[in-house]
Amino acid sequence: MNTPLAERMRPQVLSEFIGQEHLMGSNGVLKQQLNSGHIPSLIFWGPPGVGKTTLAQLIAQHSKRSFYTLSAINSGVKEVREVIEKAKQNEGFFATKNPILFIDEIHRFSKSQQDSLLGAVEKGIITLIGATTENPSFEVISALLSRCQVYILNSLERKHLEQLLTNAIEKDIELKQHQIELKETEALLQLSGGDARRLLNIFELIVNSEASPITITNEIVMQKVQKNTVLYDKTGEQHYDIISAFIKSIRGSDPNAAVYWLARMIEGGEDVKFIARRMLILASEDIGNANPTALIMANNTFQAVHTIGYPESRIILSQCVIYLANSPKSNASYLAIKEAQQLVRKTGDLPVPLHLRNAPTNLMKELDYGKNYLYAHQYDDNFIEQEFLPDAIKNTKLYEPGFNAKENSFREFLKNRWKDKYGY
Repeated sequence: MNTPLAERMRPQVLSEFIGQEHLMGSNGVLKQQLNSGHIPSLIFWGPPGVGKTTLAQLIAQHSKRSFYTLSAINSGVKEVREVIEKAKQNEGFFATKNPILFIDEIHRFSKSQQDSLLGAVEKGIITLIGATTENPSFEVISALLSRCQVYILNSLERKHLEQLLTNAIEKDIELKQHQIELKETEALLQLSGGDARRLLNIFELIVNSEASPITITNEIVMQKVQKNTVLYDKTGEQHYDIISAFIKSIRGSDPNAAVYWLARMIEGGEDVKFIARRMLILASEDIGNANPTALIMANNTFQAVHTIGYPESRIILSQCVIYLANSPKSNASYLAIKEAQQLVRKTGDLPVPLHLRNAPTNLMKELDYGKNYLYAHQYDDNFIEQEFLPDAIKNTKLYEPGFNAKENSFREFLKNRWKDKYGY
């Protein structure tokens, strides 16, 4: 079986790596770490085909470290532990250069699978390099994330993609057997979506379907690439563009557009659980307490899709999409936690007021833990005004209700209870 062009053109040394100048340029932060010989555990976050796997391999080759690789799709805790045991057996040899364990699609690892990596990463038995197309803040457990540096890899620019094509024509043994003129590149670049692997695979398809000499034009590219291969690429740029259009259509209260983009994803073979998960996030982020039932609806949809699967799940997804699109919108809860987190980062670990502290021991009671706390249920309307924030930030308003029927009632409730304290 012939090796695909994308694999044949994979860089063998760091100097051949194209793109990601912010990391691998002369002043790139990762390049400086490699030059210093200090390589921490890393998470590479970026879209497909931008060099995550290649870069991990080149780091191992450059630093002369043993390289183990696992895919989160077909590896579990057992495989992780086997690799860690191999690393331990070679601990003496790798005293200063511990082996690298590369895990592709690390966001697919469960919590228990990620937990199994913690000890080996913390003790330096392995240097972990994980690759993910999803935001690691959501997909990687905090304990593991705190032990890794996260580097964002960007989609390749036009100059990078054209350089890849030129290199393939000039250097690949099989392509050099053809007489190739690269007259136009727009169609190739558009179909690739910034994915180097996809670009080279499409290019090889075109070359193999033409007799030499070959002139690459936009028209020939569009003729040769079958329609169904470009309708929807669930691992490429269209994946991100279409889910973005889908979310924005629901946020914009347009059920017609939302169902259209849903159909585009379903017809393209997108994982229905991924679609349901994004709607679950949207139900809280963009609708929130303007219609609290939206979150229940989205969660029920998420569970139903897990149970039923495709093709019947498309009906459930459509029902939920239409419901969410027709719901009133509010991002007040999203803004509140965002502002609260910024306040925490700014003010640090402020002490909990004494009257709010738990007092399970006599010593704590003697230190006035819990003293003067007013139990709301002992007062009219189950409310009594008291301070619940640390003194340094008292009276701070973090939640601003949205202007919709439900949250307008929240505003009236808070104004009635707190009067002028928070300015509701």
